Amino acid sequence: MDTVRRISLVLKALRELGPRQLGLYTLYQLGLRTGYLRWRTPVGGKSGGKGVDPAVEAPDRQYNVYHILTPPCVEELKRVLGEHINEIMVEADEIVAGKVRFFGGPAVELQLAPAQPLCHWTDYERGKTPLSNSRTPDSQHTDIKFTWEPARFGWVYTLGRAYLLSGEDRYPETFWRYFETFLEANPTNQGPNWISGQEVALRILAFVFAAQVFCGSPSSPPEHILRLGRAIAAHANRIPPTLIYARAQNNNHLLIEAVGLITAAAALPDHPRARGWRDLGWRWFIWALKNQIAEDGTYVQHSTNYQRLLLQAALWVNWMSADSHRVSNAKTESDDWRRKLRNATLWLLALTDPPTGCVPNLGPNDGAYILPLTVLSFHDHRPVLQAASSAFLGKSAFDPGVWDEMAIWFGHSGLLNKQVSLVTDHPSPVTTPSVLQNASSSSWAYLRVARFTDRPGHADQLHLDLWWRGLNIARDAGTYLYNASPPWDNALTHTAVHNTITVDGREQMTRAGRFLYLDWAQGQLLGRERSPDGLWERIVAQHDGYRRLGVLHQRAVTAHNDGRWLVEDQLLPVTRHQAPVDLRLHWLLPDWSWELEKVGDKGLELRIHSPYGWVSLNVQVYLANLRRASAKSHQYQIVRAGKLLCGDGLFSPIQGWVSPTYGCKIPALSFAVKVAGDLPIKFLSEWRFP
Repeated sequence: MDTVRRISLVLKALRELGPRQLGLYTLYQLGLRTGYLRWRTPVGGKSGGKGVDPAVEAPDRQYNVYHILTPPCVEELKRVLGEHINEIMVEADEIVAGKVRFFGGPAVELQLAPAQPLCHWTDYERGKTPLSNSRTPDSQHTDIKFTWEPARFGWVYTLGRAYLLSGEDRYPETFWRYFETFLEANPTNQGPNWISGQEVALRILAFVFAAQVFCGSPSSPPEHILRLGRAIAAHANRIPPTLIYARAQNNNHLLIEAVGLITAAAALPDHPRARGWRDLGWRWFIWALKNQIAEDGTYVQHSTNYQRLLLQAALWVNWMSADSHRVSNAKTESDDWRRKLRNATLWLLALTDPPTGCVPNLGPNDGAYILPLTVLSFHDHRPVLQAASSAFLGKSAFDPGVWDEMAIWFGHSGLLNKQVSLVTDHPSPVTTPSVLQNASSSSWAYLRVARFTDRPGHADQLHLDLWWRGLNIARDAGTYLYNASPPWDNALTHTAVHNTITVDGREQMTRAGRFLYLDWAQGQLLGRERSPDGLWERIVAQHDGYRRLGVLHQRAVTAHNDGRWLVEDQLLPVTRHQAPVDLRLHWLLPDWSWELEKVGDKGLELRIHSPYGWVSLNVQVYLANLRRASAKSHQYQIVRAGKLLCGDGLFSPIQGWVSPTYGCKIPALSFAVKVAGDLPIKFLSEWRFP
């Protein structure tokens, strides 16, 4: 990167992120490079600094883990789960045999010992020591998440559920065996599993859960619980020195680390630092809820998966607050943060596909499911939404079903009969996501219109997600991998893989790093209208991401009561003397059999064969004088799994893929129509379902 561009990006980052975030990140980097953070977090966990109380740091000091969470009634769990109990036992037995499931995928070997020799965590963070064994399933890329995920101990929730339902001691025995393995292979502050304060905090939650559920087992003698208490204390001590990094990120890191501190303080009230952990945790937990959740309920990361993580973190704290008087400060400013959580619950509910519980794969998706207290799949959001609706709305989101298990765990078994109404329970229809329903064809759509107040994860303004009979027809590609060599270095953030328009092959925003976009494109909802005769309903929006190129993109999405969907994209000139532009309309579709036909001068018709019959997509292009363009005047492509199946022109190996969860990508059909000319230019996409 040349010096001029580097300076330009720094100035843009300062303007958009603000001096606070950049200043905090600079201080974190200074702490790394000067050795201060190494001194604050030495191997073994004894903190540096003057005035340290030796009694606090004594390695043989014992701290009992207090009861702060009440497990649910076993009979109620069995009633709700029914025949699904066997699924829990099968997965728990896999864990006993050394296999676990990550990111909603298949069972793989549970590996808790990083490559030796280990170094202090700051050596990995500074790049002085490579992360040699953080391999993805295809062994082609290095990604630290594949080291971190097993060490989150997320699998302990399955063991705990199996023990509660069966009383079989092999489940707590398995936990204690792996717990000892982890402690021996990962000394405090040494190795890659101590790099991230968030990963440390997630282990605190898992350890405290294990202490509550396994405390009555013959395999859990007092000395085991005491050792678990020492581990929780060591983990809690690791978080405060680098909380400045979490504050700089202003995302899930800050939220989860705050929850970790609150949890440690409640579980170890006799620890001399418990009050400090509690106060620090509550300070930043309340701050995160107030500042990271917009008034319409959108979480700061603009991601459906992180929205679910937010709700689970809040449910955990709410669970502790209800069960333990030691979780103080819970009532402070409760009305404000509970109002934010109500809105956050309603926002995600509005994006939930009723037949499946699935949601658009919007924004960054790292596969996180931090409290998997359900037998339902990773993609089904009903368990979390049922629990969150019960906790924060006082109403159930869905009829009774197996998705009630999580609500029961979080102490909300007495669900109210009245269900949530997205119309009456939301503060204002204007603030709900841009969702349209088409009851006549059992379809619905979400139009992505965002006003960014913090760094975007994806360049996806005016992306359209289209759903029909529980099938995601026009879909978001997801994430796949954060950390990999090109072209897979968080590549599915690009505008070109979303269902929107690309101008001159450019991004809507400036990609300044693997996780950083600048020159934020801002979306604006221009209107929502319904015809007087009720024959159609429409959303109209625009974004300014191409204004620097002299182009304004407007998109109108219309649901017709005969089941059709009409998507109208207009590319308008910002200035009178606008140069010709190259435009590309993209749709990402399921990997089904297909037919493509040129329909006279009407354009192109692509038909894809769904389980319920043929779905058709007709695309027409209108040029500057609004005459209909001949199909010969524009290019088209169909790309599957990075290979061109039809059409011509350049294409990328990242096209034609969709990532349903982290580390997994499967083929999809990438359909693109390209045209060059003077503005204005209009694309008309018409969807028909059988």
